[in-house]
Amino acid sequence: MTRFQRLAAATVAAAFLLVVIGVGVRATDSGLACPHWPGCFEGQFLPSLGSDYHVWIEWLHRAVAALIGLLIVAMAALAVLDHRDRPSIVWPSLAAVLLVGFQAWLGARTVQLGNTGESVTAHLAAAMALVGLLVYLLVRASYPARLAGGGSQRFTLLASFAAAAVFGVLLFGTNVTARDAGLVFPDWPLMNGTLVPIAPEGRADLAGLYGAHALHRYVAAIVLVILAAVASVAWRRRSEQLRLARLAIGVLAVYLVQVIVGALQIATLLAPWTQTLHVALGALVWGGSVALAVTAYYEARIAAPVEGAATEAGSGPRSSRSEQVRAYVALTKPRIIELLLVTTVPAMVLATREVPGLPIIDWARLTFWTLVCGTLAAGSANAINQYLERDIDERMARTRRRPLPAHAVTPERAVAFGIVLGAISVALMAWTVNVLAAFLTLLAIGFYVVVYTVFLKRSTPQNIVIGGAAGALPPVIGWAAVTGNVGLPALLLFLVVFYWTPPHFWALALRIRGDYAAAGVPMLPVVRGIAETSRQIGLYTILLVVLTVIFALVANMGPIYVVAAAVLGALFLWRAFVLWRQGTSPEASTAQAIRLYRYSISYLALLFAAVALDTVIHIP
Repeated sequence: MTRFQRLAAATVAAAFLLVVIGVGVRATDSGLACPHWPGCFEGQFLPSLGSDYHVWIEWLHRAVAALIGLLIVAMAALAVLDHRDRPSIVWPSLAAVLLVGFQAWLGARTVQLGNTGESVTAHLAAAMALVGLLVYLLVRASYPARLAGGGSQRFTLLASFAAAAVFGVLLFGTNVTARDAGLVFPDWPLMNGTLVPIAPEGRADLAGLYGAHALHRYVAAIVLVILAAVASVAWRRRSEQLRLARLAIGVLAVYLVQVIVGALQIATLLAPWTQTLHVALGALVWGGSVALAVTAYYEARIAAPVEGAATEAGSGPRSSRSEQVRAYVALTKPRIIELLLVTTVPAMVLATREVPGLPIIDWARLTFWTLVCGTLAAGSANAINQYLERDIDERMARTRRRPLPAHAVTPERAVAFGIVLGAISVALMAWTVNVLAAFLTLLAIGFYVVVYTVFLKRSTPQNIVIGGAAGALPPVIGWAAVTGNVGLPALLLFLVVFYWTPPHFWALALRIRGDYAAAGVPMLPVVRGIAETSRQIGLYTILLVVLTVIFALVANMGPIYVVAAAVLGALFLWRAFVLWRQGTSPEASTAQAIRLYRYSISYLALLFAAVALDTVIHIP
């Protein structure tokens, strides 16, 4: 090991120790034992030998934090001295110095604010981000400076999604601790004997606590499924990458132990040792999942190039900086992002009914950050989608000029860009909006990339039906951003977009069915033909219009929405019927499909505009 690697390993170990001590501080209620910062008492850094043990726990926490600060500064210095030719080590090392400084400031603010729930959550989140960055540096330093590239990054994407999900469940857990909701349910895994707990009427205080704790358990179950899927995929590839398989199985095993310890927290009434062990194991799972994702990325970079990789990795003619910027923007598919955001804002407007008295400035702030983070998240998913479909795009006339087939961006940079963009979007959503909206954003990215692009698109003509769930999540995210929960109206808006997607996309697929056939993608018009696709479009349109009526009843919408939904729905049904009737004629069906496709975009925008307008005017 180089001296940088040894120092990085020591710093990672110290960071894990700091997390454990920090949880011990919280579990033993020692956070305010030292009323001053950085010393415990005014003019006195080291406590007296006769001080209470709470004082010593808090002092140890601060002392280890100071030690880590020195270690990270030393790491940055070594990175500059020994690896100045490796930006992938130098810049993250310098970023770690800034992050540990920010963490120290958060620690001081936590003391000043009296250990409020929000400050403790932010402090732990920053600590976990620091752990993740240090683990990255440790893993990166074990690989060569120059990497050829060429290997598939599919497993990297799955592992990265799992790592982000683990970080999300940690945030949900800290929210439970911050709200003192750890013991609102005396049983486990059920909650007051049910899977969906309902607070007693008139107890709004309990509703918030119930929601925080229940969400933590739901998300923990989702993360368990994700980690099990990652371990399963890794195990099937063990003959090629035994190291990744062992690491993935290890992460899953530690997570299972953590789940058991979580149950013990209930049984022991939040004994300090169970709280400390639960978060310590969580930090270990987080660090292991980051190590898995980073290792998968660099293992693929040093692997033998896959067929065609040499051509794809070529950069082609040297491009200017402005051309590079345009290429990266094109990776995000801006026109698709616009359509996704159209369904977010009206859901946020409707959600204000659930939060009476919400100041307009707070709503505007939530809307701004939700749209910014939603844009970044959609751009992330689209960039990764283009990386995974670069072979298809090269065979389709409509997509040959995209950045990857045109060699304007290398595949390695495209996938790294998508992953970083996704991480920023989810972290920023958690910081500026709330954890639930951030986790839903992560699920939208993961569903589009993993479920739709990786598993469904090339394997079944029902790809867009199931995969449409990713594009249907923005209304739910918008609702969660305002309310902090997921209500029935939000779920119905999800279904509206979900059932709108097949008619919309199949209309486009009818137009470019030749492209899909050439690329070998089993879209419905290619597999079942024009007549069956037209029939399916008609059936899904009927379901869509019915759902808009049900939504009007459930959400208690007024006449503006009702009239708009009726008129827009009737036009949609008419266009679908015309396409269905002409489904046997390729020329006529193509012309009608283009008209239906264009109308479907206007339909969705106008329908959701009616939701917002009806809510604002609020005619009884």
